[in-house]
Amino acid sequence: MFLRLVADSFSRRPRHKLLTGAALALGMAVATAALSVSLDVGDRLAHEFRSLGANLLVTPQADSLPLEIGGVDYRPVNAGAYLPESDLGKLKTIFWRNNIVGFAPVLEVSAQLGRESPSTDLSDRTDVTVIGTWSQHELRVPDGSTYVTGIERTNPWWTVRGRWFLKGKAECVVGASLARRLNLNTADVINVGVFDPTKMVQVVRPLSVVGVLSTGGAEDQAVVTSLSEAQELARRPGEYRKLYVSALTKPEDDFGRRDPNTLAPADYERWYCTPYISSIALQMKQVLPGADVRVIRRVADGEGAILTRVRILLWLVTFASLLAAALAVGASSAASVIERRTEIGLMKALGAGSGAVGFLLAAEQLLLALVGGGLGYSLGILLARVVGQKIFGAAPAFSFLVLAVIVGLAAIVTLIGSAIPLRRASRYEPAPILRGE
Repeated sequence: MFLRLVADSFSRRPRHKLLTGAALALGMAVATAALSVSLDVGDRLAHEFRSLGANLLVTPQADSLPLEIGGVDYRPVNAGAYLPESDLGKLKTIFWRNNIVGFAPVLEVSAQLGRESPSTDLSDRTDVTVIGTWSQHELRVPDGSTYVTGIERTNPWWTVRGRWFLKGKAECVVGASLARRLNLNTADVINVGVFDPTKMVQVVRPLSVVGVLSTGGAEDQAVVTSLSEAQELARRPGEYRKLYVSALTKPEDDFGRRDPNTLAPADYERWYCTPYISSIALQMKQVLPGADVRVIRRVADGEGAILTRVRILLWLVTFASLLAAALAVGASSAASVIERRTEIGLMKALGAGSGAVGFLLAAEQLLLALVGGGLGYSLGILLARVVGQKIFGAAPAFSFLVLAVIVGLAAIVTLIGSAIPLRRASRYEPAPILRGE
C-alpha cells in the first residue's frame, strides 16, 4: 500500500517533479563531470608533467657536498667518482618500479673535435663536450624481463633532425649550435679525441653524424653519442657520472615531507607505500649502492602545486553544483508542500501520524533523487568525455564508484534541500486545514 501511495503521488503534479528532476540532473551532471575528471586528472597530469623532464637526479655519494640556497641545490658534480652501469636494472625492482617511466645515465667527456681522417693527431681542433647516454636502450632487468629506456624518456623536449644514434655503432648527434658553427650535417664523419696520459697519445674515435639535436640548452654546443662510446673515450668502461630519472609521483603533503627516520613503523609503512617523490628516491637509493638520489625540486614542486590547484578547482565546482541543486530542490519541495496542504491534512485526519506523513514525502523525494541522479550521471559522463578529450586528450573511463557516489549525493542533496519543507508538513494540524484556515 505504501509503495502504491508513493508511486501514485510521484505520477501527479508532473510540473513540480520535472523542475525538481531537472535541477537535480543538472547539478549531478556537473558533479559527475568534475568527479570523473578529478579522479582521472592526477594520472593524466602526471603523464603530461613528464614532458617537463626528469624529476630525480642520481650522482655518486662521494660527490655530495651540501650547498642549498633558497631551496635550489647548487652542489657541484665533480669528476671524483663514478657509478656502475650494471646496477641500473635494479631500478625496475623497487616497490614503485611501475612509476618509473624512464631513466638515462650520462657520462660527459671533454674532448677535441676535428674533421680529418683518424690519426694520432687532430688538425683544426675544436674543444667540445661529448655526452654519452642511452637512446632506446634495451635494459635487462634482474627478473629476466627487458625494459626499453633512454634520453627520449627523460628529456622529451629534445628534438632531433635526422635520427638518434644506435647502440653498438659509432654514431652521434651534434648540437644545433655546434652544427651551425662548424657547418656539420647528417652523413658527415667527425673525429673526437681525448688525451690518454697513460700512453701519452691522443685517442681518436671517428663518429658518423646521424642527426642534429636541438634542446635550448648547453647540449646545443655538444656532441651526444652512446654511453659505450663515451666510456671508451673516458676510459671508464661500464660506468657513468649522472643518472636522470623521470617518475610519476603524488604531490607531497605535510605527511609526505616528514623525515622517515622519525616515523612510527605504521606511519613509515604508509609513507613508504605512497608514491611521494621522496619515497621513490629512498627506494632508489636502497638498490643503488654508493649513490646519492636528489629530487629536482623545481620540477617536483611545480607539478605538485599545479595538480593541487586543479583538484581544488574541480572540488569547488562540485560543491557549487551540489549547493545549487539543494537550493532548487528546497524551493520546489516547499512549493509542493504548500499545494498539498489539504492532502496532508486529510491523511492526518484519517489517522496518519507525523512520522508516517514525513516518511511518505521523503520516499517520494528519494525516488525523484534516484531518477534525477541517474539522468544527471548520464549527462555528466558525456560532459566529462568532452572536457577530458579537449583538455587532456583522453576521456575518463566509466566508473561504478562515481555512479554510486552520484546517486548517493543526489539522495543526500534531496533530503537536505527538502528537510525544512518536510518538517513543516509533518507538523501540520488537520483541523485548521480542513476548515480552510
